[in-house]
Amino acid sequence: MSYNTVGIIYRHGFKPAIVQAEKLEKWLTDKGITVFSEEIGLKGKMEGCQEESSNIPDSLDWVIVLGGDGTLLGAARRVGRYGVPILGVNLGGLGFLTGISLNRLYSAIEMILQDQLEVENRLMLEAKVIRMEEEVCRFICLNDIVINKGALARIIDLDVFINKQFLTTFRADGLIISTPTGSTAYNLAAGGPILYPTMANIILTPICPFTLTNRPIILPESDTVSIMMDKEIEERVCMTFDGQVGFDLLYGDEVVISKSEEGIKLFKSPDQTYFEILRTKLMWGGATYNKDGDN
Repeated sequence: MSYNTVGIIYRHGFKPAIVQAEKLEKWLTDKGITVFSEEIGLKGKMEGCQEESSNIPDSLDWVIVLGGDGTLLGAARRVGRYGVPILGVNLGGLGFLTGISLNRLYSAIEMILQDQLEVENRLMLEAKVIRMEEEVCRFICLNDIVINKGALARIIDLDVFINKQFLTTFRADGLIISTPTGSTAYNLAAGGPILYPTMANIILTPICPFTLTNRPIILPESDTVSIMMDKEIEERVCMTFDGQVGFDLLYGDEVVISKSEEGIKLFKSPDQTYFEILRTKLMWGGATYNKDGDN
């Protein structure tokens, strides 16, 4: 594979990311690689659900993200549709998505240039909002789509359909629709399951359900989820994408969520497995086993 053109996406206003982006651009340019750089913020409210644009062209061969998992989520929404592999570099603590530490950045790039670093595919979700029979919002995300109420609102009732077949009415503070990649984000905090990130599934996890028997559900990637508010409430109900971008929902809106035709590709860390990252991030205490199976 060719790696002659690269995009560098780095966290807005974060000095370590800015410094490293400038240093990296010079290093790559000296190697004869064409570099396009872009600084991005992490949060915002959409007006009319506009697609997040990027100044980086779609003719790239690969992308480097400098920052953290939040920066990579923003980059995935902007350039994921290009179908090019992304190298996530964490400039702080260990990340689930940005698995490359800064001190391993240049050695990892050398492995990429020699076509020695493995790439894995990750599922993304697409959400559409239908209002009065018109589509008013369409958006893709990597981690999750969350429908929740305002801080002072009562429980909301959400009618959920799977492939147009009624599932249930969730009475809860909200509902998380997650990818396997996002299973370790809000889904995990709400009691949802951890899925290996390359699996092809959609997870539904109610947030603080009124009915304790309402449990998370794992669906195949081919399913389509439709959600509507069962009752009108006065307080604000919002849909957020990857916890970074929000869109206000109205009573009568139908939210339709399915697997996106666009996915992303991530370079795997050469140093740590996903299970090592899980143990570290979640502070799991595990026994060490020898080759004979004794601990």
